[in-house]
Amino acid sequence: MNNIPKLISPLSLSPHNNHCQKSWLEVLRSHKAIAVIRAPDLVTGLAMGEAVAKGGMNLIEITWDNQQPEELICKLRSRLPHCLIGAGTILNLTQLENAIACGSQFLFSPYFNPTLLDISLNRYGVPFVPGVLSPTEIFNAWQAGAATVKVFPIESVGGAKYIKSLQNPLGHIPLIPTGGVTVDNAPTMLDAGAIAVGLSSNLFPPSLIKTGNWELVTKRTQNFVKTLK
Repeated sequence: MNNIPKLISPLSLSPHNNHCQKSWLEVLRSHKAIAVIRAPDLVTGLAMGEAVAKGGMNLIEITWDNQQPEELICKLRSRLPHCLIGAGTILNLTQLENAIACGSQFLFSPYFNPTLLDISLNRYGVPFVPGVLSPTEIFNAWQAGAATVKVFPIESVGGAKYIKSLQNPLGHIPLIPTGGVTVDNAPTMLDAGAIAVGLSSNLFPPSLIKTGNWELVTKRTQNFVKTLK
């Protein structure tokens, strides 16, 4: 995977750390939502990515607990050059380096590891979004260099109300709520102050995945993107 060339796309980020962070925030403000893919197999994962991209979502995260995540990321980057394809559920340095080697353009983790953040940003120039929950964790991750943080699991701590409550003391820190975000409550998260949201199972209803009804997934995505605008 180390020899996979990085593809050029309209959403590509600058390789320099400061520019990379700034570009990442601009992309998030523009697109507002990330499709998080957990698929039972490679073929389904490809179909899921192509369906949401056709529906207008250009930020796609492939969780590292997918089967063959490297191949899925590589193939989606080739098939969807207008999108940014990243990796999620990054837990350690080996996963981080493998994700970057196969072409990941951003990384998400469910927890805050300052070493992973530093290596991703300063060695590779790839945006890294750590998972946090408490105000202390949010501030520490931001102070360590994270341009934005993932607030997870948002549903368990009050959803949009929690995002809103963080705005007065920590409104300068861009937040991405995940874990319980739906096509219905995503706009309220954004209205509460989130820079973007991450959607997983709610964007891909199990019944549609099971039957392979990708047209309805695309239509569902199109309707969602309209609500964001």
